[in-house]
Parts: sequence; structure tokens; C-alpha cells
Amino acid sequence: MKNKEALILRDKLAIDRTVLANERTLLSYFRSFVVMISSGAAILKVELLEELETLGFVLVIIAPLLLLIGIVRYFQVRKVIKHNYD
Repeated sequence: MKNKEALILRDKLAIDRTVLANERTLLSYFRSFVVMISSGAAILKVELLEELETLGFVLVIIAPLLLLIGIVRYFQVRKVIKHNYD
């Protein structure tokens, strides 16, 4: 009986680690979004970097898409976790 209780606790802890990993992944997407949007804005504002203006526009356009992908993946994985483990 003791072994079965330990297995249940281990499973619950594994689920908690999975949930936390999913949240960390979302935060990583957000961190990448912030870096890309700020880098793109900086490139566009600094006159010395005019030859990189295209890169600035690309970063500013891609950054929100990256954040959107992160948010969608977060909720997809969250739904799978809830469906399989609740």
C-alpha cells in the first residue's frame, strides 16, 4: 500500500513539474518577444544603424508573431495536461 501512495505522489509531482515547465516556456517566448521588439525598435531609432533598417522592421514584425505562437502553444499544452491528468 505504501508503494502505491508513493507512486501517486510521484505522479502528482511529475504533473506539477510539467505545468511549471509549460509556464517557463511561455516566459521564454515572452522574453524573446521583448528582446526582439526592443532590438528592432533600437535599430530603427539609431541613425548609425540605417543600413540595418530592414532588419529592424523584420524584428518588429516577427516579435508579435513569436509571442502569439508562445501563447497558443501554452494554452494547447495546458489543455492536454488538464485533459490527461485531471
